Amino acid sequence: MTSYLKGKTILITGGTGSIGQAIAKRALSDGASLVKIFSNDENGQYDMEIEFRQNKRLVFIIGDIRDEERVNYIVKGVDIIFHTAALKHVDRCEYNPFEAIAVNILGTKNVILAALAEKVKKVISISTDKAVNPVSVMGGTKLLAEKMISAETFLQNSTTIFSSVRFGNVLNTRGSIIPRIEKQIMNGGPITLTDKRMKRFFMSQEDAVHLIISAAELAKGGETFVLKMPLILLDDLFESMKQLLAPRYGFDATQIKTKIIGMKSGEKLIEELLTDFEMDRVFETKDFYIIPPQLDISTKNSYPRAKKSQNIRKHFKDMKPLKRSQVLKLLKKVY
Repeated sequence: MTSYLKGKTILITGGTGSIGQAIAKRALSDGASLVKIFSNDENGQYDMEIEFRQNKRLVFIIGDIRDEERVNYIVKGVDIIFHTAALKHVDRCEYNPFEAIAVNILGTKNVILAALAEKVKKVISISTDKAVNPVSVMGGTKLLAEKMISAETFLQNSTTIFSSVRFGNVLNTRGSIIPRIEKQIMNGGPITLTDKRMKRFFMSQEDAVHLIISAAELAKGGETFVLKMPLILLDDLFESMKQLLAPRYGFDATQIKTKIIGMKSGEKLIEELLTDFEMDRVFETKDFYIIPPQLDISTKNSYPRAKKSQNIRKHFKDMKPLKRSQVLKLLKKVY
């Protein structure tokens, strides 16, 4: 079967991040004619160029998503944009709200306007479950970015298709919770846990890339794609990491203590994948949910192998976190 990305020119904003690199690897494997990596991380670009063995179909462009002129320049000749550039850490955004707005909202605006001007075929923007009923600056900015992406489908006379994908926590990506806890275990502990009741949705890098590419292929305009993800109690995650990793670093799991430090500003005990309003309108496939754009009151289902979700409120209300044995099994796929 021919890959959707074959022969296309791809732009990945924030392309030196873990997800950006994973998308680049998939795009090159699927036969993309050119993959542009756009980021302000000079060292990251240098390391990535070495890792990808100076692949001639991969080009690196230094720049900042906040620079409208630079974004306009790098979008020229692009078929698909995967917009991953963002400020992603909740506590950093709480203390730097102006920068969060500049990157997550105004940076997205720059991508939208450049894509419209250059008649890019599709723009897939990466969002987060923290955009659902947000209580943080980061979640609020990502919700607005979702709304901006969705609105362009209806407010512009354009052939460009805009869509979002909503992530949970991606296992073992740079800056995620997993590497931080591994480092604490490596140093003999203690590991720091905000609250034993805290639950999060998790996905693998492979799942994340599958969601992104599927969205690029299926998007009609304005919708949001959400992967069906397992819910994990962070206490179970950390205890499983102790069991798996402590012996590798010369410790017994019982030697690694857990220190409760309290919730940080902007955090929620339990994240959500869909709002109550979205639950009334959502479609689903085997692997993900498809939320039609709010501005499209018809909510027609034109997605292959998708059906209207039934009893979805009950599904989420009754959802149980993975058992600790299941969490350990999931971690073994990563390590």
